[in-house]
Amino acid sequence: MHFKSVIGQEKLKSRLIEEVKNDKVSHAQLFLGKPGYGTLPMALAFAQYLFCENKGEKDSCGECSSCLRVDKMEHPDLHFSFPTVQALSNTSDPFLSDWREQVIEMPYFNLNSWLKRIDPKERKPIISVHESQQIIKKLTLKAFEGGYKVMIIWMAEEMNPQCANKLLKIIEEPPAKTVFILVAESQDYILQTILSRTQKIIFPKIGCDDTIEYLKSKKGGAPSESIVSRSKGDLIEAQELFSENQGEDANNQLFIQLMRVCYKKNVLDMISWAEDITKTSKENQKQFLKYALHMFRQSILRNYTGDVITRVSEDEDAFLENFAKFITGNNIQSMTESFSDSVYYIERNANTKILFTNLCFQVMRHIHTG
Repeated sequence: MHFKSVIGQEKLKSRLIEEVKNDKVSHAQLFLGKPGYGTLPMALAFAQYLFCENKGEKDSCGECSSCLRVDKMEHPDLHFSFPTVQALSNTSDPFLSDWREQVIEMPYFNLNSWLKRIDPKERKPIISVHESQQIIKKLTLKAFEGGYKVMIIWMAEEMNPQCANKLLKIIEEPPAKTVFILVAESQDYILQTILSRTQKIIFPKIGCDDTIEYLKSKKGGAPSESIVSRSKGDLIEAQELFSENQGEDANNQLFIQLMRVCYKKNVLDMISWAEDITKTSKENQKQFLKYALHMFRQSILRNYTGDVITRVSEDEDAFLENFAKFITGNNIQSMTESFSDSVYYIERNANTKILFTNLCFQVMRHIHTG
């Protein structure tokens, strides 16, 4: 993968290229950020640049044998480790063909997408101590081509403590010209002893203009301002929202209905609304809750800036013209907490009928404190 194929993140690209040019490549780096920010594509582009036999000023050549093999995910000195379902395999190797297909098909993907590909039952994946043994074995061998050896550990926060502890020594003192690239969404579940041995590179959100251009090239159409805003610089989220664009109108209508029945304190209509939304899928329910959070944010922005920096569709803008005044500093935190908590509970299989009924009563109280 070329650096030019990584969407946005120009400052990080320049930083990594300078490391290689100045021969100051850190032996262990942590690429930290949501998968939709481009952490894995950047790791692949960095690895290709390290291996490239004819490096350019800003990118790998893409034509030498090393580049071609990295592009096909077949370079003998490029190794991968990723979460697996232990009931299927306790190491990554049996899934390498699936991994290659996934990365070549779409390098911007998250753990849920990977899990759906490898396990119909979608069981919890981890990186186990058996995987750490394989990593050590691969990296203690000499480089096939006599240059760098690169180990990309994707979703490194899924390493269990036994795996992480076993890798401490090799991460701290790796063989010559061995580079670890740990790719993670959150550092909260990575052992502090691992974090202290890595150079942390934090990935920012993808810019709005880059998101728009990406969706235009991939989806063949311009996304709405609402989609760009709701994606929050996450290309995976942006693609999902764009693909579900027809559901945007449905979420808008659900939101309007909820706010109206709660404002009127019409308990029967509130219960009816809760029953209707529980008939939809859990993914649709989560998308609605995230959509509501977007509308609350846009309401606050409208109150403080007019419509200068709001990013909404025409229909949303028409509704916010009258609704935004009900979302103020008095209730924005409580509204946000109620809807964010609801997303959390749905992901943990809460009873959705009880959850949304309770949410209605919370909204009824919050909206009258604005």
